[in-house]
Amino acid sequence: MEQVINKNNYLRQNQTDEQNLYDYFLYSVQEESSKDVLQNFRTVFVEGSSLKNELIYSVLEKVLKGENIEQNYKFILNRCCHILVNRWQMQPQTQGAIPELISLFDEIRLPRNSAPRTACQIRQLAKDFTTTDQYLALKRLARVIDQGKTKKEAGEKSQVGNLINRYPYLYEHCLLTENSSYENQQTVRRIQTKIQHKFELDLSHYVAYQVRLGQLARQLRSVPKAQQLLQGKTLTNPTLLTERELGNALKQFTGRVQGGYSYRDLSQSFLSHSIQLTSYEDFKDDLYEYLVTSVDPIYGKRKFNDRLYNAIQNILPQCNDKKLDQFLLLRTSSQLLNFLVVTGKTNPNHYVFVDLITNLGPTSTVGLLLKVLLLCHKVRPYLEKRFSILFNHYEYSTEEGVPWLIQSLENLHVALSVHFGQADVSCLKQIM
Repeated sequence: MEQVINKNNYLRQNQTDEQNLYDYFLYSVQEESSKDVLQNFRTVFVEGSSLKNELIYSVLEKVLKGENIEQNYKFILNRCCHILVNRWQMQPQTQGAIPELISLFDEIRLPRNSAPRTACQIRQLAKDFTTTDQYLALKRLARVIDQGKTKKEAGEKSQVGNLINRYPYLYEHCLLTENSSYENQQTVRRIQTKIQHKFELDLSHYVAYQVRLGQLARQLRSVPKAQQLLQGKTLTNPTLLTERELGNALKQFTGRVQGGYSYRDLSQSFLSHSIQLTSYEDFKDDLYEYLVTSVDPIYGKRKFNDRLYNAIQNILPQCNDKKLDQFLLLRTSSQLLNFLVVTGKTNPNHYVFVDLITNLGPTSTVGLLLKVLLLCHKVRPYLEKRFSILFNHYEYSTEEGVPWLIQSLENLHVALSVHFGQADVSCLKQIM
């Protein structure tokens, strides 16, 4: 938590001008209404005016004279925003001020040539801020806190970016930047934990309801009669998958998928076997067999199996004579995810992933990724990073334009929740 600033000393002679700026907003957000804070923020940072607060405006003027201000200002402005966000997000009655704060940057107008030099500089720097990663992360955070509510014109199609609130496993990669402070990280993780917990609880209740409904329907030989008995207990599907798609996903991720074994059974058996192998090269041969059994043979024989084999063999060939250890397992798993999902942020090649989904479907494709993840739990942040790259790449696409991505995100959320979260779907054993 940021320290509390006394009203009479938020501007101190022995502090830097930059720190005085932060202290002013820390004092303001603790002592003033969100409406007043927003008005002051707009006046100073968006309008570049000193009309309502000459003292803090004079501090900002001094800050603007600092070295490399064009490069550093985005970090200064970002921290001022987060001081407000970190405080407001703690109270339900002030959370609505966060999207209002971010929307202020939509109001920036570059001044005429006759405007004061400082005002011109402030507005230009604010305009430049809207092109940064810091601002983009703030916009996403505002969407999450606003529960995905966005102003939508009639007939406008929803963008993928508006769904960010649905995927807490993306938050650390989409809502934080390289220079995010500890307080910012804590804020995002607090929100992430809350939203993930709610999803897992909703999923657990929904699955239990569906199982109970199915049992009653079989007893009564009528779904309508069963629904009547459960009247008032109807629960909404917490995913964007259809009821059948969600059922198939749960069956795939928790049920028996191969020879009477679940994904978890298969991974544990494979790891036990791998410990006995004498070389990393032998491990890679067996890893290929472990993965390829989850690929449709007809599709695999066309090209994919050969590509998968070559991708695995090309991972750390210089280590082939070594014995498998945790380092090699982690590096192998992360390189596999590069191949299966997306290469990287600067060159987001994801042809293999799209091809897998087209031929196997999103559930089976996520099942293949789950097999990798169950071998090495430490690679989970890396998998989440791969999906954040895809999410960012298609952020401004319409949902209708990339249904495969939405279905993949939903399937992965379910898979992570039942294997690494607290979602309780044990009641499915009664019907599997």
